[in-house]
Amino acid sequence: MSEAGTEFPAGGEVVPEAGWVDPTLTEEFPGLDLRYVLVRATPSSSPPQVKTQLAALANRYSGGRVVNLRHQPIPWAYRVFFRHVGLDPDADRTPVEDVALERMKRGGFQSENLVVDGLTIAIAESGVALRAFDAERLEGRPGIRPSVAGERLPGRATDLERGTLVLADESRPIGVLFGLDSADHAVSKRTRRVALMAIQVSGVPDIAVEEAIWLASGILRA
Repeated sequence: MSEAGTEFPAGGEVVPEAGWVDPTLTEEFPGLDLRYVLVRATPSSSPPQVKTQLAALANRYSGGRVVNLRHQPIPWAYRVFFRHVGLDPDADRTPVEDVALERMKRGGFQSENLVVDGLTIAIAESGVALRAFDAERLEGRPGIRPSVAGERLPGRATDLERGTLVLADESRPIGVLFGLDSADHAVSKRTRRVALMAIQVSGVPDIAVEEAIWLASGILRA
């Protein structure tokens, strides 16, 4: 693989790096951005302190908070962006609303593995959209662009609709911007380094993005 960025070991300071955004998108969607870090981590079982953190977070996510979540500034910013790109945020839920709904359906936040749990906690605490990929599978820096005709996610059976917004490396798409991951780039049992990515849209402040990455990477490095 080509080096995608600087890896942050346990105890090191986390400074997110800038991904790239296709110039046609920066004109159409001011404020669209990508920040990422590489963290040495595996999707192992979460330690007790992370499971305790999940349980405490679930207690704060009451029904009333979930109902009012969409009206808060950061979730609202993603809802506005979803509408701009042709998604219905009431059907294709924003990341933080999806996390909140799963908490209500399950009666809590169920621990899955360290990577998933880290994303869940960071998204729920910050409201920022986060994704995780196998860093060893990336070719160069990640970014955001529209798909081209005949392009598909590796491991998926059908072509992407032309112009679909995707996360990509410098070679191919690695996931739909707010959707499926490429099977070749998803975090798996073989993953040893994780690329944590934060998707920023207009109305989401830089400090919230930094907090989200700091929270998630701190859990993964624990």
